[in-house]
Amino acid sequence: MRRFDRPGRSAAYGSRGMAATSAPLATLAAIDTLRAGGNAADAAVVASAVLCVVEPAMTGIGGDCFALVGQADGTVTGLNASGRAARAADADWLKASGLSSIPLRSIHAVTVPGAIDGWDRLLKAHGTMDLGEALKPAIRLAEEGVPVTPRVAHDWPEDAPHLAADAGGLRHYLKEGRAPRVGETMRYPALANTLRMIASSGSNVFYNGSIADDIIRTTSALGSLLTHDDFAAHESTWVEPISTTFMGHEILEIPPAGQGLTALIAFNILTQIGLRRHAAQSVARCHLEIEAMKLAWDLRNRHIADPEFAHVPVAELLSPQTAARLAAMIDERRALNIRTEMRNSDTVYLSVVDEGRLAVSFINSVYDGFGSCIVTPETGIALQNRGACFVTDPAHPNCIGPGKRPLHTIIPAMVKRNGRIDMSYGVMGGDYQPMGHVCVAVNRYVYDMDPQEAIDAPRYFPSNGKVLVESALDPGICAGLQALGHVLEPSGPLGGGQAIAIDHAGGMLIGGSDPRKDGLALGY
Repeated sequence: MRRFDRPGRSAAYGSRGMAATSAPLATLAAIDTLRAGGNAADAAVVASAVLCVVEPAMTGIGGDCFALVGQADGTVTGLNASGRAARAADADWLKASGLSSIPLRSIHAVTVPGAIDGWDRLLKAHGTMDLGEALKPAIRLAEEGVPVTPRVAHDWPEDAPHLAADAGGLRHYLKEGRAPRVGETMRYPALANTLRMIASSGSNVFYNGSIADDIIRTTSALGSLLTHDDFAAHESTWVEPISTTFMGHEILEIPPAGQGLTALIAFNILTQIGLRRHAAQSVARCHLEIEAMKLAWDLRNRHIADPEFAHVPVAELLSPQTAARLAAMIDERRALNIRTEMRNSDTVYLSVVDEGRLAVSFINSVYDGFGSCIVTPETGIALQNRGACFVTDPAHPNCIGPGKRPLHTIIPAMVKRNGRIDMSYGVMGGDYQPMGHVCVAVNRYVYDMDPQEAIDAPRYFPSNGKVLVESALDPGICAGLQALGHVLEPSGPLGGGQAIAIDHAGGMLIGGSDPRKDGLALGY
């Protein structure tokens, strides 16, 4: 139970339905959808489309999405709606290009956007409304305008110079040539028109029609290898989730090329070590989580890739033998000297549970702020730069290749207990996400925190040889970590999460939303 004499937020409660997103307008749109008779899949797509309007740096129809869909009987299916590299991105091209990496703002970081096909497939498989109906709230908001909320205004200036250097970015995502300020209204008439075309003609117009024409025209002029055939060939994939057991709960993640495997490896390490003997706010707890994540990250960077092109040894990496071997490498008195390369990214995560207890854990992203900052001039689409997650070493399983999906940082999560959905949750924030999944689940299942408390807790993250720490982390814990050899670096907010837990016995939904963002959880 939180201290009511201190700043904070109570968990949200509701019995019929609940939504948790990073923006109030998106949460409201999801709740409106549920109250009007839609289900969780409908509400998730409605909210995601609204987020493309209210948080355009974080997400958009030029990006990708993933979802885990949990049924009332505990069945969980996964949707991989991530896009692929151009089919012309072959070994000969790579060798001739001389690229040693795929830079964030490179035209070759732009991959086929998968979100629109993903939304459409999710609705057709699990929803009650069609894509056209689901896009109506976003179309209205894009036309009428939306207020720029505090966190959105805080992040926007970082990307303003890149947007100003692009004709489409300058036209559609700046206000009088600058980043908008908090409380100002932003309107997106081109995006509204694009969404209206999709609503009336279906997702096909995005991949085979005039929208694809505008994207290809824009990217080709900058040297992209993407063609109309690449867009026409795109399709999302239904996948079987991967999982592990932690504290009597089954934690489920999207399989590779997503990085959810990283979180599961860390859960297995922590199971071997045990955390309950340490306090929730203690040096030992933080140290062990940091060390487990370092080891999990090392395996992530070596193995995770598109399974259609490379073997990813999931079973071996999740085996008890691997967990025991890794746990034995951790010294409770000294930090491991493992340097892991990390990048930031921009993402939205949302969770919805309806009255029938259909649960949708959903994440949508353009990767970096406004993606590549390449914006189509006519349709107003900020194109993702997800291809920057590829490597260029031909011997590496995640090397860029024809029609290949890159390693993906965005990962929804879901938890089961006794065969039924216990929690739908996720933590956005690029490379931080597996760490966020671990910390929130540890807070809930080891230390019995409610979803809001589990999300609120101070965060820390091993990155590039240092440990990033939020200012709320206790100074005594910081000193203790330094004494163990960790090099600490002050950090801004790490990630942003949402969670909805299901109390089956009490018939109640319990939600939390990250104070590091502008959103909220709301139930009814």
